[in-house]
Amino acid sequence: NTISRPLHDPLPVDSSIATMDRKISAARAKLAARFGDGGRTGGKGTIRRKRKTVHKNVSTDDKRLQSTLKRLGVNNIPAIEEVNLFKADGTVIHFTNPKVQASIAANTYVVSGNGEQKKLQDLLPDIINQLGPDSISSIRKLAESYQAPAAAGGAGGDGDDSDDDLPDLVNS
Repeated sequence: NTISRPLHDPLPVDSSIATMDRKISAARAKLAARFGDGGRTGGKGTIRRKRKTVHKNVSTDDKRLQSTLKRLGVNNIPAIEEVNLFKADGTVIHFTNPKVQASIAANTYVVSGNGEQKKLQDLLPDIINQLGPDSISSIRKLAESYQAPAAAGGAGGDGDDSDDDLPDLVNS
């Protein structure tokens, strides 16, 4: 007869079971913190992704916009060098070499490109022919604001004050 020996150690006592459970739960928490749940796309048993894919919504928005503009029947207008959009507060949105599309029937104009927000006085000598009746009033206010400091500085009594600002010349 052969004597049977247990192939493994006897079952641990209750206190060692509690320590094993704590060690196992600590190891599982460590693995969960390392890998996280964000990599799995499905349920248990699915393959973990190597990296998260980032979807670009900009191109879909642009395509959607282009299809809407095509439905409106906009046409490209070539050879436009600059576009200025005048705002009520006296600032101008200035586009240089923009892409301009228009649909006269739908009363729709599309200006795309890099726009810069500038003050009206920065663009003044070149855009006088583009100004309408609303912008003329803002130019008058601008001219009055320039004339007010000049009038206050020039009304100082004698007309001989212009030499006070210049230093005396020294002969060598």
